[in-house]
Amino acid sequence: MATTPSSPAKSRRGIAVPDSWYRIGKKLRHRVSRLVARSSKVGDEPVYPAAVFPWIAALEVKWPEVRAELEAVLALREAIPPLASISPDHRRIAPPGKWKSFFLIGYGYRAEENIRRCPVTAAAVMEVPGLNSAFFSILEPGAHIPRHRGVTKAILTAHLGVIVPREREKCRMQVGEEMLHWAEGQTLVFDDTNHHEVWNDTDEPRVVLLMQFRRPVGPLGRIVGGLFLSGIRRSRFVQDARAEMGEWEAAMQRLERES
Repeated sequence: MATTPSSPAKSRRGIAVPDSWYRIGKKLRHRVSRLVARSSKVGDEPVYPAAVFPWIAALEVKWPEVRAELEAVLALREAIPPLASISPDHRRIAPPGKWKSFFLIGYGYRAEENIRRCPVTAAAVMEVPGLNSAFFSILEPGAHIPRHRGVTKAILTAHLGVIVPREREKCRMQVGEEMLHWAEGQTLVFDDTNHHEVWNDTDEPRVVLLMQFRRPVGPLGRIVGGLFLSGIRRSRFVQDARAEMGEWEAAMQRLERES
């Protein structure tokens, strides 16, 4: 059913979310990001040293167990959905079939079946302060994610390298002016509101445990950023993605029973 600017849009889960909220949020996002940046306790940098965030050391210790759980998941690799099918707003940048995601947490919503398959990984990410989302991000050989940027400085992004191609120099991400390379068992942290671009010019997949977490901020940034993220969480885009996650979990269950 078509909607007018003042009418609510219904997600596939039947949750009414006014389109006007989304448009207002889109207009305000740069103001929100400026307020959050001024309130930031870790400055406003494109890329951060992992040592800035004490929880990362404990996460990296779990890397061998995280990798073992991932390898079990990859045995059902064909059932893991392309990110564009889970999150339609990524269709513009997601190379068809070459960028897949295995969600544990998405904007605070738990993917219970996936968590059951990866209990050590799930327990580890639950220790991340202010966790917003966590999933295995699988970049297939030859994939290229074009230059793009995130929507809010209220969250930062961390990548724990789980499976990294042998030719590391050919698998890279540019954030702002800085070129980054993943390493297994090590974590990169960056602010995705900076333009970034990703290449996997190898014949092997690259898999990271991608975590989005709340930026450490003062009281004003916490209130403003929290309201903005709450609006995103309730948007029809996130609710539709939540419905897609449920469908893919069911598909994974069927494949497990058949294998």
